[in-house]
Amino acid sequence: MALQRALTVDNVLAKKYKLIDFTGEWYDAFDKPEMSGVWFVWGNSGNGKTSFLIQMIKELAKFDKVLVNSREEGTRHTLQKSLINFNMRDVGKSKVHFVNEGIVDLTTRLKLKKSHRIVVIDSFQYMQISYKEYIRFKEQFPDKLLIFISHADGKSPEGRSAKSVKFDAGLKIYVEGYRAFSHGRYKGAKEEYDIWPKKALKYWGTEPGEQI
Repeated sequence: MALQRALTVDNVLAKKYKLIDFTGEWYDAFDKPEMSGVWFVWGNSGNGKTSFLIQMIKELAKFDKVLVNSREEGTRHTLQKSLINFNMRDVGKSKVHFVNEGIVDLTTRLKLKKSHRIVVIDSFQYMQISYKEYIRFKEQFPDKLLIFISHADGKSPEGRSAKSVKFDAGLKIYVEGYRAFSHGRYKGAKEEYDIWPKKALKYWGTEPGEQI
């Protein structure tokens, strides 16, 4: 097998990237990340992680179609309530879709022509895959944005494999006290996003960015 051609500095500098044109609070927290690669979101229950997930999906749907693999919650009433709370009908009928699939079926779906470019997987633990399986999965879709949601054990992701995926991710988002913190390679001026501003202020005692 022939080796790939090594790139020069000019080659890299000339490369064009498709970026997510975040504005406002999203830009202040996460800058303008690339529309591919891996994001990793983790946090303990009761801290606003699900609400952040729905808000993030709604924001990302402005830029491309989003597939949500709701492995953990399925389409239970709690998911329906969250969609109602954040007026998800505003995104339109064709922008966000939900499935509940294991890694084999999800891989098959994403290999279809015109498959979704943005994929949210909730949760990593419910997919029941190893780190090696994760690497194999993500390498098949270099042009897609794969977003994994994870349980937490304290301030760290739950499980050895989840910790490894977090380390590999380009954008790492930790959720605590109704605030999402950017711990990855993309950081805006504030590096923080309030999921529920009043609750976050009560929990932290500061506005976003004041702790930096």
